[in-house]
Parts: sequence; structure tokens; C-alpha cells
Amino acid sequence: MKSGKLDSDLLEKIVFQHITYKRPEVLVRPGIGEDCAVMDFGEYECVMSTDPITGAIEEIGRLAVHISCNDIASNGVQPIGLLLAVMLPEGTTEEQIEKIMRQAGEAAASLEVEIIGGHTEITAAVKQPIVVSTAIGRAVKGASQKAEDMQPGDFILLTKEAGLEGTGIICCDCADKLKGVLTPEEIAEGCELLNHVNVVKEGVAAGKVGTAGMHDVTEGGILGAVWEMCHISHLGAELWLEAIPVSELTKKVCGHFGINWMRLISSGCMMIMVHPEQKEEVIKAIEEEGVSVACIGRVREEAYGRQLIAGGKAEEITPPVSDELYKVVF
Repeated sequence: MKSGKLDSDLLEKIVFQHITYKRPEVLVRPGIGEDCAVMDFGEYECVMSTDPITGAIEEIGRLAVHISCNDIASNGVQPIGLLLAVMLPEGTTEEQIEKIMRQAGEAAASLEVEIIGGHTEITAAVKQPIVVSTAIGRAVKGASQKAEDMQPGDFILLTKEAGLEGTGIICCDCADKLKGVLTPEEIAEGCELLNHVNVVKEGVAAGKVGTAGMHDVTEGGILGAVWEMCHISHLGAELWLEAIPVSELTKKVCGHFGINWMRLISSGCMMIMVHPEQKEEVIKAIEEEGVSVACIGRVREEAYGRQLIAGGKAEEITPPVSDELYKVVF
């Protein structure tokens, strides 16, 4: 099998079908495109998510914090606690471990999230550092955002720029391969993108207004995110290529490696579905947090399908497969 998370069909076929025992306290269970589990804690809901960092090395500590906290924010909830499982290859130095934890500590502090536990181990089972993070949030019961609220006619919003995280990882971990393609200043600019991979501010701000569902754009990129949200809600969508924000730097990096920026991991971008009457208020709330946001499409009836509109022509959006990043870093 190829590197990357399992595709939707395999998840349904060999993973989800074996999760059979159900507890009444669990309100949201595993599913394609579901970022978080939600559990009934009386007057509150406990929102939890877990994710690994496997495709990055230089900024792994920072990314591990942001990727799971972003999932909590996709429910419109402020993350409050974080568990880190750090698996390191033989030969790892004390300095390397300290660098990972310094990054994680700084990122957690910037989000006002406490690292409440975890595990750190040297093992021959891995060939490069792997960090698995589990984030926890709390919301008043019924307040967390759900993609099931999507309806035909809703607008699709996107914060920041497509391919943000993938561009940052490639510039940091593959700088030698980019010499002669990018200037030193452009490589530095790309690495700096990893300081912007969190979506907590916009997720919490949009959640206070109310949305029809949000999704942190991770593996599979923009196209993968919209497909997964439509899968959850059993709806279609039209995505407008010309409206999707993407930097010239990302286009240049992707062009050099022959990869598709629309299917490149994009943590730092939040996809937000909003009812028409919410659109302007949600955009205003996000922009007041200093975050850019664009309207990139609309939700359609299921029979319409999931279509990318480019130059007046429609192309079907297929289910996400292995992320484009793995064509470069592995």
C-alpha cells in the first residue's frame, strides 16, 4: 500500500465495520471526514481528536500541536489540553528531543493549551521521528458545529491559502531540492508558513456566530476536504477554481515537483460551510481575528455531484487518496 491515510473505501471496509460496540455517552462517532469524537459530559460535551505527524521532520513538534488543536477548532471549540506520544529512532540525541519539545511547548502556549501528558520513547520501530497528538476541548452541550447542518445553497468559505502546510514542509525539509528553483528568500518565506498552520482563532470565531459545519483542510487538500464534507452530509458541491486563494510560491513549488496544490495537505486552512444569512457575519468575525477568508463555492443537491468549475467547465471531484506531499518527502 502507498504512504498516507487509508482511502474512504478501505476505511469503511476494513476499519469502521469492526468498531461495533456503542456507548450511549458517545454523540459523534468515527466517520469519513469526521474530525472529532464528541462525548456527553452532562451539561458539557467533551470534544477529542488524535492525529500523527509522519510527513515532516524539522517542525514536527510545532505541527503536532497545531494539527490536533485544529480539529477541535473545526467544531467551533477552544482546545484546552493535549497529550503527546513521541516515538524516536535509535540514535536520536538529547538536543533533538529538546528541540521537538521546545517547539511543542511554544506552540501550545501560543494557543493557551496545556500539554497534560503523553509518552516519549526511543524505538527501532521507526526510522524518523513520529509524534501522535491527542487534543481535548469542552463545549456547552449542543454547541459544537456539525457538517450534518449543511444544506443546498450554503456557501463554502476557505481561510488563508491552499497548500499552506505542504508548501512549508517541502521548503523546510527539501530545501536542497529547491535550490535553483526558489531563491533563499523564497525558501525562508515557505518555511515561515509553518507559523500559520493553526485555525483555532477562525474556528472559535466562526463557531460563536454559528456555521453549517467546518473542516480543517489536512491530507487530501482542498478537494479532499470538500469531498469529505459532502460525504458526511450526503450533498453535492460546486467549487470555483478561480476563487480558491493560493500563493505564487505554492504554485511554483508544486509546479517544480509536478504535484497538484488542490490535493496538497493544507493545515492552517479552515473550510467553513455557512447558510446564506450567516455568510457576511461569519466573514466579518474571521477577518476581525486578522485572518483572510474567501468564498470558494456553494453546496448543491446530492444529484448534482461534487464538481470543480474551471474556465466554465465542470470536472468531478474524486475521493481523496494519498496526499501529494508523499510524492516529494518519501
